[in-house]
Amino acid sequence: MTSLVRNRNYRLLFSAHAITNLGDGVSSLAFPWLATLITRDPMAVAIVAAAVHLPWFLFSIPAGVITDRGDRRRLMVQADVLRLLLTFGVVALILTTPVFPPAGSPWPMIAALAGLAFLLGSAEVVRDNAAQTLLPSVVSEDALERANGRLWSVEQIMGSFVGPPLAGLLIAWAVPVPFVFDAVTFGLAAWLIWMLALPPRAQPKRRAVWSEAAEGWRWMKGHPVILRLAVLLGALNALNMMAMTVLVLFSQERLGLGAAGHGLLMTAGAAGGVVGGMICPWIVARLGGQSSLRLALILFPLPYLAIAVWPSVWVVAAALFLEMAAALLWNVVTVSYRQRIIPDDLLGRVNSLYRFFGWGMIPLGALAGGWIVSVAEGPLGRAEALSLPFLLAGAGLGGTLVYGWVKLRL
Repeated sequence: MTSLVRNRNYRLLFSAHAITNLGDGVSSLAFPWLATLITRDPMAVAIVAAAVHLPWFLFSIPAGVITDRGDRRRLMVQADVLRLLLTFGVVALILTTPVFPPAGSPWPMIAALAGLAFLLGSAEVVRDNAAQTLLPSVVSEDALERANGRLWSVEQIMGSFVGPPLAGLLIAWAVPVPFVFDAVTFGLAAWLIWMLALPPRAQPKRRAVWSEAAEGWRWMKGHPVILRLAVLLGALNALNMMAMTVLVLFSQERLGLGAAGHGLLMTAGAAGGVVGGMICPWIVARLGGQSSLRLALILFPLPYLAIAVWPSVWVVAAALFLEMAAALLWNVVTVSYRQRIIPDDLLGRVNSLYRFFGWGMIPLGALAGGWIVSVAEGPLGRAEALSLPFLLAGAGLGGTLVYGWVKLRL
């Protein structure tokens, strides 16, 4: 821990990570809440959520090539500056809409909001891929678990513990305010990353994009554990997003929460992330990577089943806490494992392929959540339809437990 504190580059990276995730935490509540101010149609809310994550499916692979070709620090700065400008575009969209819900059809504004969310997600693909491949250049190999654990902890503190309740207060003040705040955090993060002092990387000889991407794919196929982790992560993320997309409507209609209350509810998940980020490196050291992954897989289905069966604020809060703690355990093991064994000159491409499988399924999960509620509310009623994605997510995560238990061997 002392070596991390003394590491100037890590301090700058850590600070930028904290600030940008505070902005992301604010927008994670502000975006879906803005969509529900426009319309209560679950498919419309799901489309906005899917638009944020669709770039992971479309652009992950070329983003990996760009990351391995270029200056990773510069890429992060450019992506954060672009996100700053796009977020001001959301502010302009809000200011040109005098009342909520808008008069007439909500779909033009939903389409505009989804378009901006898509562009923000596209910049995030490049930024996050560059950030994850940058860490092994900042800390020593034996410090990766500790460095990742601290980064995941501050991500949860700022992105889920502080950000969502702050967003609730900012929305109550004025709808555009959380997005202005988000833009400012992107600017500060870009400045901190620009101050990093890193040794120059040897630039690889450039070839056709798909030729370079194929090199990463050949490496991944030769390491089936990485490929299985990526496929399993895709299933985990899709099922998680299927449930979490409708959580904003679930909070409003089943739990009776306003924006501030929903933000406070999200802090329960953040608390699980904070605790997980602090103790998960210790758990991995005691149990080993294999047993730690199995423990995470055992825990994953339980929170969603609890939410479906006992829809109360306290049960949902406890469930979000447990789900995020389990997710942190998974991340500390798998991210450090990848950073340790993937060669640096392939790290961007292999990570991008990993995220293509792991994150590319998120928009499908988001759309599935909205579609399930839309179809089920007729025969089941609105309340039961809002619980159904949580029940199905819990059942699906039980299936991932079986697959992971049989197929994963670190």
